[in-house]
Amino acid sequence: MKSILTAAGLALMATTAAAQDAAGTLPAAVGRVAPALEAYAKDDLFGTEWNGAGLSRRDRALVTFAALMTRHETGNLASHVSLALDSGVTPAEISETITHLAFYTGWGNATAAAEAAAPVFEEREITIEDLPASDPDLLPLNEEAEAARENLVRGNYADVSMGVVDNTRELLFRDLWLRPDLAPRDRSLVTVAALIAAGQPEQMTFHLNRAMDNGLTQEEAGAMLSHLAFYAGWPKVFSALPVAKAVFEKRAQ
Repeated sequence: MKSILTAAGLALMATTAAAQDAAGTLPAAVGRVAPALEAYAKDDLFGTEWNGAGLSRRDRALVTFAALMTRHETGNLASHVSLALDSGVTPAEISETITHLAFYTGWGNATAAAEAAAPVFEEREITIEDLPASDPDLLPLNEEAEAARENLVRGNYADVSMGVVDNTRELLFRDLWLRPDLAPRDRSLVTVAALIAAGQPEQMTFHLNRAMDNGLTQEEAGAMLSHLAFYAGWPKVFSALPVAKAVFEKRAQ
């Protein structure tokens, strides 16, 4: 008898494979020490959350990698680099995420992430030619938006640290954010994820608005918060929820 795979059947197979791939990042020791935690992980995190419709598997892998890098969870990074690559994140996007988040989570976190990714890249024969150049042709600058951001930062902080004002302008918003190998929407996605994972909701208003201006939907933002509760902890997400609520409500006016 010929087997016929329906679209629903194919989707179920893809969902099951995604859950199995994500579950592969759970160390075997968890089941030996905390079987209840293993059950929550398999049933609720990998079985349900990773398969939520609000955010793609690829985006979930990128958000998870950003959160783990921010939290300096070096023991988990390599397996999540592999998961991200298997989920559709490109080597160039991993490279750019590490570079980007160096400015938002610190150089030490970025260095540790690069060290964790290096063996995975080597195993998969990803070479320097597959990665972004240090000086690519940059994306166009939104002059109006950048002028408004610069005026706000300069007006508030020029008398405090002109070095921060100048470096923010020249290194971040006239260079880093314009690098083409990580889409603006994805730069915003990993930035917001990092701010949540770091417990810095006071920085979210600007970056969540920027993320939505760059194409992140409210549904995706809400799904990202739900996903990050497992990786950053419920308290950090509950600290971020009022900020997200205020951004959503203001944009709806």
